[in-house]
Amino acid sequence: MDIEHNSRKKFYRFPFGAVTCGGEVRLRLAVSGAGIPSAVRLVYMEDGKGEVRKDMPYIFDVGDHCIYSVNVKMPEKAGLVWYYFELETERGMVYYGNNSKQLGGIGEMCFNSPSNSYQITVYNEDYKTPDWFKTGIAYQIFVDRFCNGNENGEFLGNRTDIIKRNWGEQPFYKAEQFGGEYKANDFFGGNLKGVIKKLPYLKDLGISVIYLNPIFKAYSNHKYDTGDYETIDPMFGDEETFKELCSKAKEMGIRIILDGVFNHTGSNSRYFNKYGEYDSVGAYQSKESPYYTWFRFMDWPDVYESWWGMTTLPQIEEHSEECRKYLLSDKEAIVKRWIKNGASGWRLDVVDELPGFFVKELRENVKKADKDAVIIGEVWEDASNKSAYGERREYFLGKELDSVMNYPMRRALIDAVSGRIDVEEFDARLMSIKENYPAPAYYSLLNIITSHDVERIMTRMGDAPSRHEISKDFQASFKLDGYALELAKEKATLVVGLQMMLPGVPCIYYGDEIGMQGYGDPFCRQTYPWDNVDEVDKDGRIRQRYKNMIKLRNSSKAFSIGDFECVHKVGHVYGFVRCYHDEKYLIVANLGTREERARVDVARYGMRKLKCQTSDDNSLLESSDGIHFIDIPRLWIKVYKVEK
Repeated sequence: MDIEHNSRKKFYRFPFGAVTCGGEVRLRLAVSGAGIPSAVRLVYMEDGKGEVRKDMPYIFDVGDHCIYSVNVKMPEKAGLVWYYFELETERGMVYYGNNSKQLGGIGEMCFNSPSNSYQITVYNEDYKTPDWFKTGIAYQIFVDRFCNGNENGEFLGNRTDIIKRNWGEQPFYKAEQFGGEYKANDFFGGNLKGVIKKLPYLKDLGISVIYLNPIFKAYSNHKYDTGDYETIDPMFGDEETFKELCSKAKEMGIRIILDGVFNHTGSNSRYFNKYGEYDSVGAYQSKESPYYTWFRFMDWPDVYESWWGMTTLPQIEEHSEECRKYLLSDKEAIVKRWIKNGASGWRLDVVDELPGFFVKELRENVKKADKDAVIIGEVWEDASNKSAYGERREYFLGKELDSVMNYPMRRALIDAVSGRIDVEEFDARLMSIKENYPAPAYYSLLNIITSHDVERIMTRMGDAPSRHEISKDFQASFKLDGYALELAKEKATLVVGLQMMLPGVPCIYYGDEIGMQGYGDPFCRQTYPWDNVDEVDKDGRIRQRYKNMIKLRNSSKAFSIGDFECVHKVGHVYGFVRCYHDEKYLIVANLGTREERARVDVARYGMRKLKCQTSDDNSLLESSDGIHFIDIPRLWIKVYKVEK
């Protein structure tokens, strides 16, 4: 017996992907071969509820396949629906569920209840995400390492408890460099004036969104140990400097997004004040502190919950009404205040460690301050079905997030270009995201290829040893050169080309556009070599490739909010179309290390006359039947536009 259901084909599941509350979904199953089943049933369940069985009647034949079909009304309440199929046969029960990789599409037959079910995401009909964000290109800045805007390069602020470093030196990475305890208090002097100074550079690059790592007062260089949510860190500037940044960026069509760290504060903060350095009465100092309910003490004052056991990062008690008023709901609450001061949204650090009710309340209040503000979560997995701390997350059901950092796409791109997966699995991973995410979220995903937490794309693409297998000293001294560097450049720029052409919002980590190298934290947080760019990107090839692909991306909404569909996945070549109204593009990428000739059939899209848009080629392809033979160099991407 042969059984088939493909959740990505409208014949088997209609409509495709996520649906709104109360909608109807048609599900079909094709059966062929010996032994006609005596009964075919759909088994489905809402998240957290029991199974429901529904008979699937035979409706017609397609070739030698018998087709069984059923319509199912989705719940009125947003959530996830899971389903599989069961068939009664002469030899007992047969089941059909999702594949073992849980990527959707074609499933697998088994003889026990399947452990992997198909997913349908059911979301609220009024779920909207900001249109301006979907069409943008973002740039992430780690402020201390980006640019010092002071003419003489002097440091801002008057701190005496920091280690001042020279621009271009290696960030400290071991405890003895800090005097015996890893403190992350080595600073290079980057500030908000430096970001303002480089706005013309970012505008010229094609950037329209800046995502800043935390900028509020804190002890460390990374600022994820917030000391005061109300104050810009004096080493970065002040509130007026921030307002100036937002104002000047807006004049250039650039918006600013802030990093919100609301899961924990620093132990050295006005709220906890473990070391008495603030003029407040902190929770560590007194049970009468206005901040005492903010934290979770097991044995006050020295035993308290902290983020991943780091006592410098005491965990916030999000159930505290006073804390939520301060952060979220009061008239001058933190999330509102900085939106009013010019920010256009928040990226939420470790959002999976924030309870759902907190994220919902945050969204409600941010949108009150600015209905077009964007809310992005740090999620490393499929955010549509993420579970954490015993709670199924509801990020994309309409009441929480607009976007997440798209780590699954990052892994898919790296694995495909590195040759660890073939184009079939690459497509399956991309389509799984499209299948599971509601469209408002899907087109708002922050598509990263490097961040402050992971290796830079150049290092990753150079087949460098895994950071888990080498010492920190080795990581600190490692640099690609020779053939490995040239190969990394080819692979990294191919990844960037795909990043710019795929749905979602591309995000460039500062310095990637010139080929900066580095393993994970802190080696991915080196200073931007403004005075030494030509030594990093000697021939300017990486910069030019970035500019070309960004310019192409910005030239048409087809690349941001247009339809996306794979049309070719053979050998090492992956091809897809992006369509928006009457604009149609064909993108063909060779992920292999040899030149390929691809036979690409786009007849159903009416793509008979194609003009190449990438700078290496201005050729014109013509075909009377919509079938094109395309020669594509190794590790390269070509973009064609339909000529009318």
